[in-house]
Amino acid sequence: MTKKLQSITNKLPPLVALLVVLAIWAAATGFSWVPSFMLPSPGDVFEAFVSDFTLLMRHAAVTLCEAFAGLAIGVLLAFVLAALMNRFAFLYKALYPVLVITQTIPTIAIAPLLVLWLGFGMAPKITLVVITTFFPIAVSLLDGFRSADADAVNLLRSMGAGRLKIFRHVLMPSALGSFFAGLKVSASYAVVGAVVAEWLGGFEGLGVYMTRVQKAYAFDKMFSVILFITLISLLLMWGVTLLRYLAMPWERKEKEKK
Repeated sequence: MTKKLQSITNKLPPLVALLVVLAIWAAATGFSWVPSFMLPSPGDVFEAFVSDFTLLMRHAAVTLCEAFAGLAIGVLLAFVLAALMNRFAFLYKALYPVLVITQTIPTIAIAPLLVLWLGFGMAPKITLVVITTFFPIAVSLLDGFRSADADAVNLLRSMGAGRLKIFRHVLMPSALGSFFAGLKVSASYAVVGAVVAEWLGGFEGLGVYMTRVQKAYAFDKMFSVILFITLISLLLMWGVTLLRYLAMPWERKEKEKK
């Protein structure tokens, strides 16, 4: 009973904050503090969302396909590179600064080049998602590998365990927490990266929908798609949290003891 009450109490502050924002938004539009062509009312946004729901879902299917493909490739590349950098010190010293430098380049600056090189299909969108999601996962995995218990590694080594068994039984479990933390960030980045890539060229996707309604000055629809993208990102982050809950039973048991 105490745990349930604590869970409800923890959820109240963000809910109250959201209601306050909605109340201020409704008041600003209802009392004409802000012109309606600049800020549509919550009711107008909801109506636009309902009226275009089928169209939004069709565009969302394309964007999510790009986001999931890019995220999957990004996770695979990050896992391989992080494992190699953890195994070979010279690779870590050579590649880590390069990874950091790549993150200083704005995503919006890379997107036009990808469209120029790869065309207007899904390839540039997936590539941009890979670039966007790769770094948080690679760094998280690398930190997780390096935080592994050295005594546990030495114990397994003294018992004749090879590198593969040490990696499987010590390094990988110790890196899972960091991995899911990076994956949660990258899951939200994946959708945003796909949308940004779609702004600069394409035929379908939420980014294409956004540019069309922006050019038509349909700001109620613009706000509805922004809220829709936010909702998708939150659902993906929740999905990563659920996946972590299922993949790390020892963490769940520790929480239950507390």
